[in-house]
Amino acid sequence: MVYAYLLGGFIAYSLLGLFFYCSYRGKKTATSTANGFVKMSYSNGIFRSDIEKRTDIVIVGAGVAGAALAYTLGKDGRRVHVIERDLNEPDRIVGELLQPGGYLKLIELGLQDCVEKIDAQRVFGYAIYKNGKSTKLSYPLEKFSSDVAGRSFHNGRFIQKMREKAASLPNVRLEQGTVTSLIEEKGTVKGVHYKTKAGEELTSEAPLTIVCDGCFSNLRRSLCDPKVDNPSCFVGLVLENCDLPFANHGHVILADPSPILFYPISSTELRCLVDVPGQKVPSVASGEMAHYLKTMVAPQIPPELYSAFIAAIDKGNIRTMPNRSMPAAPYPTPGALLMGDAFNMRHPLTGGGMTVALSDIVLLRDLLRPLYDLHDASTLCRYLESFYTLRKPMASTINTLAGALYKVFCASPDTAREEMRQACFDYLSLGGIFSSGPVALLSGLNPHPLSLVLHFFAVAVYGVGRLLLPFPSPKRVWIGGRVISGASGIIFPIIMGEGVRQMFFPATVPAYYRAPPIH
Repeated sequence: MVYAYLLGGFIAYSLLGLFFYCSYRGKKTATSTANGFVKMSYSNGIFRSDIEKRTDIVIVGAGVAGAALAYTLGKDGRRVHVIERDLNEPDRIVGELLQPGGYLKLIELGLQDCVEKIDAQRVFGYAIYKNGKSTKLSYPLEKFSSDVAGRSFHNGRFIQKMREKAASLPNVRLEQGTVTSLIEEKGTVKGVHYKTKAGEELTSEAPLTIVCDGCFSNLRRSLCDPKVDNPSCFVGLVLENCDLPFANHGHVILADPSPILFYPISSTELRCLVDVPGQKVPSVASGEMAHYLKTMVAPQIPPELYSAFIAAIDKGNIRTMPNRSMPAAPYPTPGALLMGDAFNMRHPLTGGGMTVALSDIVLLRDLLRPLYDLHDASTLCRYLESFYTLRKPMASTINTLAGALYKVFCASPDTAREEMRQACFDYLSLGGIFSSGPVALLSGLNPHPLSLVLHFFAVAVYGVGRLLLPFPSPKRVWIGGRVISGASGIIFPIIMGEGVRQMFFPATVPAYYRAPPIH
């Protein structure tokens, strides 16, 4: 009998040992549990048991930034809990144009298939109109594969594809709920309080909480000093079954009082965004907006789009969206990070928001990869502080260009400002480096702040040259001086808001971790 017990014990222990050996040999042995997390995994050479399997990262929001971040960190083996207020397909009039620089980041994150099967359109550059004249500006894509270009699409379709891809990972849990506040202990964020779709009040705790709840964030005040500017409002229309004068190009009309944009969002639809300066816009409900669009805007758009524009107004689906800009001004907070529009916004004229967000995600992924244990709060905090500096060259270039171009493109009764506007159109029309340089900046293909400043002041100097040739007069010299002064007044406040040292000399800012240089 004793021998039988010993033999039975030996067989049981052998089988148990064989089970653990097989688990160890596999890269990943995963069994889904009820809450969506994996039960066992082998990652980075370390076997983790059920006791250790808690949430690594809580992400608030599943828009472009939150969904892309969830997939990226989940793919790296992190256990991610995403809480999104509404998991239905979003319906927005912005976030519909992804620049080529952003598409390259999408490829780097393995998310390029999210622009497939949503009727996304390839975009190869811009056409700019002023006073009946036009010039075409192409993206400098010669060094890239044929697939690299801009993409335009319905924002909601794109987001849903990324949510589906994130939710396909066994270690990513996507939940509908409303985050009400952060959990803080002695200045360190430990997670969030949230309310489920059913109204149940719960908490989700993790060593790192990333807030990506968009431009109307209700959590950002806990993590930064938000200085939000509302320079204008976009009025959105959808034009159906018409062709742009320049196929597969975004169109910018330098209208009075401010720009009008057209770009494709599907094979049969064009998005029109009419910029209305100020925070007060004509009422849509009373019909005042329709009258404004027909009498003030319609006469300034290209003739090829006029009939479709009027038809879109008559159809009545007129949408408005405030345009916001907000420099990144975070409080370095242990255990928490802001990303996306909750953290940093710029005027959407140049369509750079998603490029900045995806670039930030690539950087954060690379920062976190060496950190297996996110519970090491002091090391994690130092790495996250580095994030704010390392993101600056890309983010600040796009932010500054968006703010500066918007101010230059708006009509003004000031003669010097109008000269700058005309000089910008003529400078871009020169072609060669005069168009490819600025477009490379705008598209995120050349995120170098110094190049931005050089091109911006080259436009101002070009404008002065136009004034002084062939024969300068005292009045023209005076206007030329005001052009230079006005250019300085436009760009330098934006640069100061972004941070001169971080933008131009990031290597001089102490950082615990240094990422590879941007190519």
